[in-house]
Amino acid sequence: MSTLDWEADIVKGSWRGVVLPVAALALWWFAARGAQADHGIMVSPVRVWDTAVEQVRSGALLRALSASLARELTGFAIGTTLGLALGALLGISKLANRAIAPSFNTFKQVSLFAWIPLISVWFGLGDVAKVVFLSLAALMPVVMHTSDGIRAVPPQLLEVAGAYRYGRLQTLAYVVLPAALPSIFTGVYLALIYSWLATLGAEYLLVAGSGIGNTLVDGSEQFRMDLVVFCVIVVGVTGWGLNALARGVQRRWFDASRAA
Repeated sequence: MSTLDWEADIVKGSWRGVVLPVAALALWWFAARGAQADHGIMVSPVRVWDTAVEQVRSGALLRALSASLARELTGFAIGTTLGLALGALLGISKLANRAIAPSFNTFKQVSLFAWIPLISVWFGLGDVAKVVFLSLAALMPVVMHTSDGIRAVPPQLLEVAGAYRYGRLQTLAYVVLPAALPSIFTGVYLALIYSWLATLGAEYLLVAGSGIGNTLVDGSEQFRMDLVVFCVIVVGVTGWGLNALARGVQRRWFDASRAA
């Protein structure tokens, strides 16, 4: 087998997603070996591994990660529910779209983190404030993709529904929603990712309580780079898991829809 064939097999095979992490780990290990032993900034993978074992055995990781995920999923559920309702209203009703869409388009231009001072004054620094913040993060993409998906339904499909004498509810259930479903799923998928990213921002800026973001802040304040790097890895792996979960649910849904 030639070198080119071997490289092609690696790219096409299961190793394609492992090459970059392994290369980064090797580079990290060599860089840490070249640094001074008491260097505070460059920590070795061994120290990070020891910190990971300590966090797992003490239960600190489970407590922090479960608190963060509970907030994330609560905010995601609230924001997605409100986003679906508002997006459907904007997509279906021309009157609502004319009355609400200009204000919403202005509202969505405000940076999410610009709401932190108001939220902290209105709701404090606890879990309620963080859930409100995460709900806003999830709301925006769901509203936009839901309304855009409904308005983008081809007129030909609506004409067919009219030819079959479908009522308004039948047209909505059997024509509009199935056609808009890919766009709606995209909005829900983005809401899940955005709410997880916002979780870390909320825990970093609204520091009361426990969570993986709070552990990250503690590691930074104590100048424990091993704890900081460990938390960054946990955040990345968790985000990857949420992304894989959302993609899997989407594929199964569409596979089931095509089979039906």
